[in-house]
Amino acid sequence: MDKGPYRQVEYLRSPWLLAITALFITTLITANIIAVKLVSFDLPLAGTLVVPAAIIVFPLSYILGDVLTEVYGYQQARRVIWLGFFCNLVAVLAIALGGMLPSAPFWDGQESYDRILGYIPRILVASFIAYLIGEFANSAVLSRLKVATQGKWLWSRTISSTVIGQGLDSTIFIIIAFAGIIPAPALVSTIITQWTLKVAYEILVTPLTYVAVDFLKREEGIDHYDRSVDLSPLAF
Repeated sequence: MDKGPYRQVEYLRSPWLLAITALFITTLITANIIAVKLVSFDLPLAGTLVVPAAIIVFPLSYILGDVLTEVYGYQQARRVIWLGFFCNLVAVLAIALGGMLPSAPFWDGQESYDRILGYIPRILVASFIAYLIGEFANSAVLSRLKVATQGKWLWSRTISSTVIGQGLDSTIFIIIAFAGIIPAPALVSTIITQWTLKVAYEILVTPLTYVAVDFLKREEGIDHYDRSVDLSPLAF
């Protein structure tokens, strides 16, 4: 059980919290960089699935978000979500500025730099909006379910929050980024494919989530319940 404000100050200095925050931000920024590559999988029943390479790492941000909310509470998860947003913004601005700097006369990689690291504004906006809405929805749902279930059935909270958070993330991103560019049936198919794969990812790593949560609760000596917490993303 959380032991009040003094305990909160103590765990805010925790190296474990620092490590989870660093991993969360790393997965977020890495996902945005490698998302430029599209990969395809030939599945026996589903046919050929084409998804961004970010599928291998982006769902980890939701899993880490689950761990943050479950162990440290929604308020701390909210701080990390916003920190991830601003760190990603810094990375995007640095990459854009790097692309605008004049190239050395002997360097011939500008076209490759722009193609791989350049961001289309529409896709960038879609990514930022989808990230904020999806992550906050994921954390808020898990927070409320923990209180409702009195801390039981962790798997039900992590999977339910992922279904909602990833569903919103996939839907918002695909619609903002590609509406009017690809046909509506393809939009729906892409949303469902990404949503399904991300939820399946969460289900497969649920045992690891249990291990991480149990370990952190023992190490930190806390098990936070958000019984009177404002779930607004802007309630700093």
